[in-house]
Amino acid sequence: MAGLKAKDIRKENQVYSSRVVRSEFDSNWRALIARSGYVVYTATRNNAKVTVLLSTGASKLIVFPRGGKVLVGGGGTSHYSKPHAAIDL
Repeated sequence: MAGLKAKDIRKENQVYSSRVVRSEFDSNWRALIARSGYVVYTATRNNAKVTVLLSTGASKLIVFPRGGKVLVGGGGTSHYSKPHAAIDL
């Protein structure tokens, strides 16, 4: 996150979105499919990153600590555990 200013990085708590078109996870994630049908991604290291494209055309970089979770369901629904950092791209 070099080159970013503090104002560019927002700390967020529990968040969900129904506007996710595409998510790209770096190599620091483990994935499993829950009985609910959600895919549960768990961060295996600090600073695990997900780049998200929203239906509005906006992109975000979301950074999690080790153990952070992202639940991805159908129809663009995603849930992000707390805490995490969100950066507008």
